[in-house]
Amino acid sequence: MIGIEDEKSTQKEQRNSIISWIKFILILVGIFLIFRFVIGITVINGQSMSPTFSNNNVIMTTNLFYSPEKGDIILYRDENGFDVIKRVIATENDHVEIKDGVTKVNGKPLQEEYKTGVSQDMSKVVVDENSYFVLGDNRSPGESLDSRNESVGTIAKADIKGRYLFKLYPF
Repeated sequence: MIGIEDEKSTQKEQRNSIISWIKFILILVGIFLIFRFVIGITVINGQSMSPTFSNNNVIMTTNLFYSPEKGDIILYRDENGFDVIKRVIATENDHVEIKDGVTKVNGKPLQEEYKTGVSQDMSKVVVDENSYFVLGDNRSPGESLDSRNESVGTIAKADIKGRYLFKLYPF
């Protein structure tokens, strides 16, 4: 009798062990899918978003589809395949110009407490359909390669990978 109970106990332990491994694997797959399709971790490289972010800050972004709004910080893929983080200043059909260091959208000056430096003047630009005009928070000349530069221009909605959620490091 004791042998049969021991065998049943061993089978139950094996079954529980297999179930535990299956749960563990499912949790790992779930975590992988979340990090692949829902959230991302990005390390900031450079000072283009200073003072909001500094070099080597680590941030979390969401990859869920959404339509960016003015003021949102987005992550997009540039033409060279690099991930870039910038702030949305204007959306489709908006008119953007920079005069005397003041950024104006549709003729109204933006209140930009987050920016540093003074941008060079820029002629009026109309944002394309399904596109966004983005700027780095560091507006000093040469610090941020953004929509002010003709080689970057406006950012197509299809190139946007996500938006900023919160800073992970430094705390």
